[in-house]
Amino acid sequence: MPAFQELQRFGHHLILGLSGTTLNDDDKRVLSELKPVGVIFFGKNFQMGKPYEVWLQTFKELSDQVRQYSERESMFMTLDHEGGTVVRTPLPITRFPHAYLLGELAREVAQATGLELKSLGINVSWSPVADIFSNPLNPIIGPRAFGITPQTATQGARDYYLGLRESGILGCGKHFPGHGDTSQDSHLELPILNLTVEELRSRELIPFQSLINEQIPFIMTAHILFPQIDPDVPATLSPTILQTLLRKELGFEGVVVSDDLDMKAISERLTQSGTVAQAFQAGCDLLIVSRNLPSSSIERTYAIAQDFADSLSNGSLDESVIEAAKTRIEKLLNGTPQYSVHALDQDTLVQHAKLAIACSFQPAVLPETMG
Repeated sequence: MPAFQELQRFGHHLILGLSGTTLNDDDKRVLSELKPVGVIFFGKNFQMGKPYEVWLQTFKELSDQVRQYSERESMFMTLDHEGGTVVRTPLPITRFPHAYLLGELAREVAQATGLELKSLGINVSWSPVADIFSNPLNPIIGPRAFGITPQTATQGARDYYLGLRESGILGCGKHFPGHGDTSQDSHLELPILNLTVEELRSRELIPFQSLINEQIPFIMTAHILFPQIDPDVPATLSPTILQTLLRKELGFEGVVVSDDLDMKAISERLTQSGTVAQAFQAGCDLLIVSRNLPSSSIERTYAIAQDFADSLSNGSLDESVIEAAKTRIEKLLNGTPQYSVHALDQDTLVQHAKLAIACSFQPAVLPETMG
């Protein structure tokens, strides 16, 4: 098989970040050569501070170009869009508060959010957070979680996912097997959690099991080391966590997606040959490469793709593993709606703004140490 075709095979398993509000030459090259199955948008892909009709038209042109250069009619057009601090879009897209404040309105908020995402041509939201806000010192999850107990986190995450599904958006439970008890930020370093499998079963796994029971299509991995479960590698690279726990014990049959491979917790490992094979052999189906690191040049993306191709050719990556992953991805993609970018009417946006304000009056109980 020619080398470029081997690299294109990696595109079936790639969610790629873009450079800005328009495609530069690197974007065009990687989209046309690797043909990723999806893209992930960030704030850098929207014209902040511009009138609604202006930034929306620019974003529509960007989305159209993505499909044009990748030569894919069907793609996962994705966005990290949780509310609170995790909102990438300009106004007037509604600023809903953190998940922790949504309470009984979680499902209604997700329905409204889904309607807004569809207007942006987005069909996948990397939400809900299924982590539990169990550590008040957690620097990265905190109020992004729906609750401080398994019960409240489960109820909120389930309601939110159902709201997304009802509005036609694919949801994703994250960050498996649980990021809520960390005191380190995986964007900056590799967190370590000394939890046993029994402890995970009694707490962290409960929200994920609920989402799996509702047939959530994606589960996202956590770049966290669990020494008492797998002392050698973080969850993203661990067959014990992704296969034994997630697939066999919890019964997840959907698509496993890695958290961003540009995060410091794992990015350096990607410079070592064989790491991509390790991720797939562990149980990942899709890999996110955001290209958000200063060092995340297009060469890094191609190096990851080349490592994938090399691992297939030298036999360290089993063909059957990739075929099974591709089958899961294609089955999901074939049923994923493709939306066109369009403006929302003023009345809808006003109603959503009122809903966001109503969330501020939901009862919430913060961990005592947070005051």
